[in-house]
Amino acid sequence: MKRDKKYTLIVGLGKTGIAVANFLNANGDKLIITDIDKAKKDQTGFFEKKGIKTEIGFHNTETFENAERIIVSPGIPLDIPELKNAREKNIPIIGELDTISELIDIPIVAVTGTNGKTTVTTLIGDMLKRSGLNVFVCGNIGTPIVDYLSTDEKADIIVAEISSFQLDTSNKFKPDIAVLLNIAEDHLDRYDSFEDYVLSKWSIFKNQTGMQFAVVNAKIDNANQNTSAFNSKVLYYSDDSVIPNSKNAFINGNSISISNSVIDLSITKLKGKHNNENIAAACLATLAANGNMEGILNGLENFSPLPHRLEFVQSTLGIDWYNDSKATNPDAVARAVECFDQDIILIMGGLDKDTDFSFLQKSFKQKIKKLIVMGDAKEKLTKAFADTCDTINADSMEDAVKKSYQNSEKGDVVLLSPGCASFDMYESYSQRGFDFIKQVERLGKN
Repeated sequence: MKRDKKYTLIVGLGKTGIAVANFLNANGDKLIITDIDKAKKDQTGFFEKKGIKTEIGFHNTETFENAERIIVSPGIPLDIPELKNAREKNIPIIGELDTISELIDIPIVAVTGTNGKTTVTTLIGDMLKRSGLNVFVCGNIGTPIVDYLSTDEKADIIVAEISSFQLDTSNKFKPDIAVLLNIAEDHLDRYDSFEDYVLSKWSIFKNQTGMQFAVVNAKIDNANQNTSAFNSKVLYYSDDSVIPNSKNAFINGNSISISNSVIDLSITKLKGKHNNENIAAACLATLAANGNMEGILNGLENFSPLPHRLEFVQSTLGIDWYNDSKATNPDAVARAVECFDQDIILIMGGLDKDTDFSFLQKSFKQKIKKLIVMGDAKEKLTKAFADTCDTINADSMEDAVKKSYQNSEKGDVVLLSPGCASFDMYESYSQRGFDFIKQVERLGKN
């Protein structure tokens, strides 16, 4: 018997799925939640007490076909058979962004890009707070954006980290200020091609109006061509002197020229060319969101690098150890490597995302003293850099740290910058980073 089309189906019982379910349930929507992961069975009691049906460990095609609409969590591939079938039957398939797009009535700053999203989102939030605004920081950074609708907090503005997966299920989302930091090869296990991933990133601007702002890294391929079709006001940042107007941000070595001011970057703990770009993006977005220069400078001076992002761990017998576990793609590895002048012992590896590592070969020849490889991708990495640098296999993080120490000498840097996802050995990049820190600290005590 077919059910009446009076329920919303939520696919994925992760953090976002739970947040959406709680919000819609509080608003009286009839819901069904499904997740293919049997381990999620432990979470169903809470929802079933609220009268929400759950289907865990399997997907029921009939449940998908008879839904009024389907809300997909970011981690769920959009090409699973049940979603393909629902799409053919013209059942609306949306994500969290379209769920909230017409319900939030305060400005939204949305930040996307392959690398640097969390740093820039956090930095913008901090700069705006120090400019006197009440800010709700959320999104892919940890707190789902839909949680704002479930809180009593009344913010002046929302700053949200947005992933390509979220954008893929968005047709209505139009942030007041949208930021595109960079685009590099990533998530090719989810996209048919790099071009599809690029289109996903650019789509953050597609619904903006002439009263809204687009903050764009001018160094992104075809930036001028893509922005020429925008309805929104475009603000560029770059270290290239060819920038269209004075409202943009020009990075000149260790300073940024912006809004008739020059920001001395020596005041910040954020180091590296990539972070200079991140800071320029944050400054432009903050000013567009009615922040002020005092808040920007105060935010920069007091901001500390986030955990697992070029995080200094300790020095052991003259060797500096850095945890960059958040570097889950080759572009992030390249950005980390260019920050150091010393010889580097680099630890890479993890779960491969159909990634091409070859563009790293040139920088590795110049900077990498030894490459320690681990995890599922170690054979691919060994092959990729066979003619570039000495490669050593490691069976675990403990083994990788020990072999790094054995092959380093005073003045060297040991850098964990995996270039891969963590899920072959760890639940998250943060768990991987904490394991690295633990093994380094143990090493120092031996």
